Amino acid sequence: MKPPVVLLVDDEDELRRSTAQSLDLAGLAVQDSPSGERALDFITQGFNGVVVSDIRMPGMDGMTLMGRIHEVDADIPVILVTGHGDVQLAVRAMREGAYDFIEKPFTSQHIAEMAARAIDRRKLVLENRELRAAAGKNDDLEARLPGRSNIMVELRYKLRAIAATDADALIIGDTGTGKEVAARALHDISSRATKPFVAINCAALPETLIESELFGHEAGAFPGALRPRYGKFEHARGGTVLLDEIGSMPADLQAKLLRVIQDRIIFRLGSNEPIPLDVRFIATSKADLDAEAAAGRFRADLLYRLNVVTLRMPALTARREDVPLLFLQLVREATGRYRREAMEVPPRVVADIARLDWPGNVRELRNAADRFVLGLDMQSTDDGSPDGDERLAERVAGFEKNVIQAALVAHGGSLKPVYEQLGISRKTLYEKMQRYGLDKNQAGMADAPER
Repeated sequence: MKPPVVLLVDDEDELRRSTAQSLDLAGLAVQDSPSGERALDFITQGFNGVVVSDIRMPGMDGMTLMGRIHEVDADIPVILVTGHGDVQLAVRAMREGAYDFIEKPFTSQHIAEMAARAIDRRKLVLENRELRAAAGKNDDLEARLPGRSNIMVELRYKLRAIAATDADALIIGDTGTGKEVAARALHDISSRATKPFVAINCAALPETLIESELFGHEAGAFPGALRPRYGKFEHARGGTVLLDEIGSMPADLQAKLLRVIQDRIIFRLGSNEPIPLDVRFIATSKADLDAEAAAGRFRADLLYRLNVVTLRMPALTARREDVPLLFLQLVREATGRYRREAMEVPPRVVADIARLDWPGNVRELRNAADRFVLGLDMQSTDDGSPDGDERLAERVAGFEKNVIQAALVAHGGSLKPVYEQLGISRKTLYEKMQRYGLDKNQAGMADAPER
């Protein structure tokens, strides 16, 4: 991990230089920036440090900068520097997530001490993240099912409400949206958390052994049954049974499952002795079970028993604003799994990721994060379609072309402010313009010398 740094943002050159010198004399590493826009180039999910920003600046002010920073990582401490008349604004900033604020004029010792405390806090946050990533697990719903979109906030609210009851639940969602993650979370935050969580893949059960697998059997119940055996339902007593992709369950077994859910009693094969069953059933399906029931492929009465509560897992296309946060978390988890050092994800990579479609949803995004951590090409796709790489490459290239073209237009064809704004070298800008067929004199741009 890189050493901690104070990112100092102020448009007043003299004040910025003197403050940076004071922090440097206090033993703190400093990176200064004259604007919020340039400061964002240093912000990543793994940013190790604190941001100290003037609250009033031309262009992007301190409040806006703080909001943009917290879109990348909500735990980065931001200290806002205010004038004498900005106290009310600073108080509002504290409510919106600022770590602290300091009034001008301030002493060197005061700001150095405040920054040092913020760095200590940031250090703890990063260490805790590494520990959780190395353990391969998270400890709350926000970590398991991250996202600030309204649809994810509502989903977590429903999960917590359902977990406080013993109601059975049906979880609907496309492939890769995290149906099993939600089911496991529902179990882990319920009163049944210390009891078994038994996941049953309804599509993978061998037809000849389905009843034995689920209900268990007595010795001699069928050829080869040499001793009594618990079934999965009985093994889960006191806990939760996950019926994954229940739409794949054979029709005859659906009728028997209906009786189990109604009566909470099972019979082992070869026995007439009822066994009480204390479990919660959670079923998942990528198919629309209402449509399946209407078509006669799924029992309507079983559907009514299962969907006491229905949760719908949103596809990533329904919560695009969550993609950057989710990708950064998946990268963090991947570094733990693969025993890699904490990695910084450049903001431009995050921006590109956010603009892509992810038909495989979280599962596909996780694979992209794994490839990023392993240093491999993120352009391969889960579905193996031959045009997958081309689709991603074309979209990234199209986005890059549009950004450069817009900057050229904004600066009237003058190249110097363009490559400075984009943070690339003059040579790189020339190469990209040539690659994308861009001319500074096209698209309504007047002739302008490089300046």
